[in-house]
Amino acid sequence: MSVQVERLEHNMAKLTIEVDAKEFEAAMKRAYNKQKSSFNMPGFRKGKVPMNVVEKTYGAGVFYEDAANDCMQTAYPTAVEESGLDIVSRPDVEVTQIGKGQNLIFTATVAVKPEVTLGEYKGLTLEKDSVEVTDAEVEAKLVEEQEKNAREVEVEDRPVKDGDIITLNYAGTIDGAPFDGGTASNQNLTIGSHSFIDTFEDQLVGLNIGDEKDVEVTFPEEYHAEELAGKPAVFHVEILGIKEKQLEEINDDFAQDHTEFDSLEEYKADIREKLTAGKEENAKRNMEEAAIEQVIENATVDIPEAMVEGEVDQMVEEFKQRVAYQGLSFEQYLQFTGSDINAFRDSMKEQAEKRVKVSLVLEAIAKAETIEASDEDLNAEFERMAEMYQMEASQIASYMDDAAKENMKSNLAVQKAVDFIIENATITEASEALEFEAE
Repeated sequence: MSVQVERLEHNMAKLTIEVDAKEFEAAMKRAYNKQKSSFNMPGFRKGKVPMNVVEKTYGAGVFYEDAANDCMQTAYPTAVEESGLDIVSRPDVEVTQIGKGQNLIFTATVAVKPEVTLGEYKGLTLEKDSVEVTDAEVEAKLVEEQEKNAREVEVEDRPVKDGDIITLNYAGTIDGAPFDGGTASNQNLTIGSHSFIDTFEDQLVGLNIGDEKDVEVTFPEEYHAEELAGKPAVFHVEILGIKEKQLEEINDDFAQDHTEFDSLEEYKADIREKLTAGKEENAKRNMEEAAIEQVIENATVDIPEAMVEGEVDQMVEEFKQRVAYQGLSFEQYLQFTGSDINAFRDSMKEQAEKRVKVSLVLEAIAKAETIEASDEDLNAEFERMAEMYQMEASQIASYMDDAAKENMKSNLAVQKAVDFIIENATITEASEALEFEAE
């Protein structure tokens, strides 16, 4: 076997791979042996038709495709290794010569990992969001917990008011005709939640149990069901029941009943600590994103289209998994949104290209600064994952082969490159910046 490498524009390359005729002949015999039981001809027992008879009957190329695929599975990886190229896409294969007694020649057009020209990545100026937690934020969290622990109590001696949870029947019509999804029985609805369209909920305020009313609304112009979008509708509504929330007073007793703390002050201190930790995490993430934006803007790289398409493939698969968790197939999603696979892929290309560039630039920084992930870093990541999934770190490690572990090390090195950028940046606090501007 031999391989020739031709460099193309935009970090593409073409490998011309030649397989010896003897190897191709052996592959044809293997193809024949796999298929011979399927040939049935007069004068021969099934599976005993000679290879040359099969070729005369069905044509000389009857085994070419299977034999070529057999050869390619062995020849292509070997050719990649010999070429020394860092290939980052699936090959686009074309057979240029095939025939009995001839060398098999095929080309594989591939994307090659591009070189990155780094710009400024040390000494960046970054702003860190304020992590101060106000008393109002603590109180808002307390009210949220108060709402979660509220009791729902049946009400019979007053009409519906804002905040009530009502049970109702409704039947919707458009131009006097019912429509799909417009009818429901014993439906619960919180007044003021804006779960229903337009002013539906507002028009129920003041009604009593047993009251019926025709509620007039208009579907939004951007409504997901095109046949209903922008159309006026009438819902005949019957109020079946009313519940109101009864809130507990926020005091020491509330803290003791619903938390592990003995006093409200201890509970508030814990809320403040957790809110601060959350803001710290958000501030760190926002600062990292801002740093990465600057770094990739300062860098130059010619990304091959095949590499972007590969990233789009991965993003599509990730999206399919997300909608599957919601009980929806990808095909249903496309149908509901009035899209198709080509339009969907096109909508992802810009983000895919950015993801590829971020990865390439951060890898280049890691290489330039000799940043690597050690076995200790890998073990620490296993420990973090073990805590997240409530498993043993050794168990998680056992699920990964050497290639997966090396890939994880590469990802950890990229994160360490981000840490390096932050450590070498000038950071100002957002609150300080605002005070400076005010002066």
